[in-house]
Amino acid sequence: MIIYQLLLRAFGNRTCVPGGSYARNGSGKFNDVTDEVLAKFKKLSIGAVWYTGVISHATRTHFRTIPDCDPSLVKGEAGSPYAIRNYFDVDPALAVNLDNRMAEFEALVERTHKAGMKVIIDFVPNHVYREYRSYFTEENFYPLGEPLHLPEELHSRYEENPAYATGNDIFHAWPSKNDWYDTIKLNYENRGTWSKMLQILKFWVGKGVDGFRCDMVEMVPAAFFEWAFRALRADHPGLLFIAEVYGKENYRKYADAGFDLLYDKSGFYDALRGIVCDGRPASSLTQEWQFQGDLQPRMLHFLENHDEQRVASDFFAGSGKASLAALAVSLLFNTAPFMLYFGQEFGERGMEAEGFSGRDGRTSIFDYCTVPSVVRFLQGHLTMEESILYKEYCRLLRIAAADAIFSKGKTFDLMYVNPASAHFDPNRQFAWMRGYDGSAMAIVANFADHPVDVEVMIPREAFDYLGLPPVMRTVHFHVGAHDYTRIDVSHLG
Repeated sequence: MIIYQLLLRAFGNRTCVPGGSYARNGSGKFNDVTDEVLAKFKKLSIGAVWYTGVISHATRTHFRTIPDCDPSLVKGEAGSPYAIRNYFDVDPALAVNLDNRMAEFEALVERTHKAGMKVIIDFVPNHVYREYRSYFTEENFYPLGEPLHLPEELHSRYEENPAYATGNDIFHAWPSKNDWYDTIKLNYENRGTWSKMLQILKFWVGKGVDGFRCDMVEMVPAAFFEWAFRALRADHPGLLFIAEVYGKENYRKYADAGFDLLYDKSGFYDALRGIVCDGRPASSLTQEWQFQGDLQPRMLHFLENHDEQRVASDFFAGSGKASLAALAVSLLFNTAPFMLYFGQEFGERGMEAEGFSGRDGRTSIFDYCTVPSVVRFLQGHLTMEESILYKEYCRLLRIAAADAIFSKGKTFDLMYVNPASAHFDPNRQFAWMRGYDGSAMAIVANFADHPVDVEVMIPREAFDYLGLPPVMRTVHFHVGAHDYTRIDVSHLG
């Protein structure tokens, strides 16, 4: 499965200024994702779209029929999509007609389904916006017994007495500017919280949502998810649940709780970033899949999401072209699904300072902004470099999703028989095989900043494991800088 993450607020063809208001910069809309746009997504072999920022959240923007938020609590003009202020409403900034906003979302769901893709939205179970009181009572929070003291630099007059624990597990009344001071942590020691959160999930399933990317699950008891998923799947067995889980030691716990997919942040993502940026040996990827064991098909691979820096930014690979070796490993190593962040397919660099979010290599989730490469794509004016990269993404994603060798086949890691030599550098090259139904491919990813000619030993055991006549061969590869090459080796067996 290929999942496409789309931050709706930043989608569309508009001109923005840093820190601009909603009135000045506008916002992406549900209606911007037209049938034509969805058809373009399908060219990337997308199976599901994760629409990010759908649920109503804290913002400094005034909407005439919706209570205003305290601006001192809101991060940026637009606010964090993860500071939820109404679990049963959509972000009004995403609607063309404020009074028709839920119908516009439902129409987007229908269009996406018609285009042959599933709809995923966020479920934020750990914390809510500080002023959210219409659905919760004190028993759903952690009262601390003294008034809240917000960071002085906020110059806030907001009062909360007693203070409640802050979203990122701050169990005192003095959150810092680096904490999630705009949120309150939910209390799962109270079973009433469990029931309230299950009702939220049921509401969105009723709107046609097919799955949920569940935010910060390690801060929520795994038992809650197991209980909630069992209740939901009794009537909707095909629901998809993705866990934003970071600690490797917790992979098994949340898989057992019923999550279909687990963020592979601390596995392949961190390893690939370390190889690209910090000289980590390419051979270290072996220990990552070995640690995952039978969970490999349930790990969600990615090179970008809204939290991480753009892979083409100055903080990561430096260009989209320089990320192809990492992309090949993430996409083609095994049958794990892959997540693509909008703009990544064009080599979006994320090097703008959009306002609250500085020049940090990310697309801001706090500001009303756009993504320059996406704007050019919608205008039909991609640069030559962006166009070439986009075609390569379309090709690679199609291979990963539709070629049986890669979508269904087994994996054989070749690194153990290819130590350092004059013809192979395990610090900069990673080699593996994929095989299915009598066919096999050998792949080499080159993380060096120069082209290489390498020789890769393929042992008899690899052919035997992939169901081919066992032989032992050395295969010669020429691989470009930061690139990959695959060779059909079926004829060798």
